[in-house]
Amino acid sequence: MHILKAAQRKEALVIHQLKDGQGRDRFDPIPPREIDISDVYSVLYQLGLTARYTGFFYTAYAVYLAVEMPQRLLLVTKWLYPEVAIHYGTHAGCVERDIRTVIAMVWERGRGCLEWIAGRHIHEQPCVSEFVGIIVFYLQTATPGPSAA
Repeated sequence: MHILKAAQRKEALVIHQLKDGQGRDRFDPIPPREIDISDVYSVLYQLGLTARYTGFFYTAYAVYLAVEMPQRLLLVTKWLYPEVAIHYGTHAGCVERDIRTVIAMVWERGRGCLEWIAGRHIHEQPCVSEFVGIIVFYLQTATPGPSAA
């Protein structure tokens, strides 16, 4: 078993060393921990967002869908926005606009936290797929905190 340090953070991503069919070493990540929608809400709150904005819920659900299937980030306009819109009974254009508004708010108010979550300096406001991808990666690699007993 090997441990890789995540850039700019103390959390570690653990991977298993496996043998493929020809006896060569292959490294596969441990399946990501179960991520609940409340975990997504928590990260969005850390970024300075509140449930006061409709885009908060659209963004949270988009992140949740991307955790389930990261390929959704490849076609946000044709795959991610319509799924969020169907879930909330609205139009894909409204979803896109509200998520972009959320990103602009985070960029203005919580840029430092976003950069910490991303593990790097971000030079310009991220697009929707990049923003969602940053949160997905953070949720999948962050070590769960101690449970409150």
